[in-house]
Amino acid sequence: VQLQACGGGLVQPGGSLRLSCAASGNIFSWNLMGWFRQAPGKQRELVADKGSFGSTNYADSVKGRFTISRDDAKNMVYLQMNSLKPEDTAVYYCKLVQRSVQYWGKGTQVTVSS
Repeated sequence: VQLQACGGGLVQPGGSLRLSCAASGNIFSWNLMGWFRQAPGKQRELVADKGSFGSTNYADSVKGRFTISRDDAKNMVYLQMNSLKPEDTAVYYCKLVQRSVQYWGKGTQVTVSS
């Protein structure tokens, strides 16, 4: 299984970005896909995840601003990020969990700065 994330970049505070992650390989019908982030000097933290059957979790810090979605036909997961803040600056990682095995993609940098 391989994960490829894209969509990061530099955006001003209050702006929006949409991250995409494509999963390839042996993808099972039941899985959990999500996004984590890691800021300099901080631990990696959950941003949002979504199961195959719709269960969704968000970090409190992004609730109401970020939306996770999936396209299972394409094995894609997206993260729509609105009202971005400087504290959202981090490397964002895509993650897939299936049959108790975790897979990580390479990160994509998101920088929120004026």
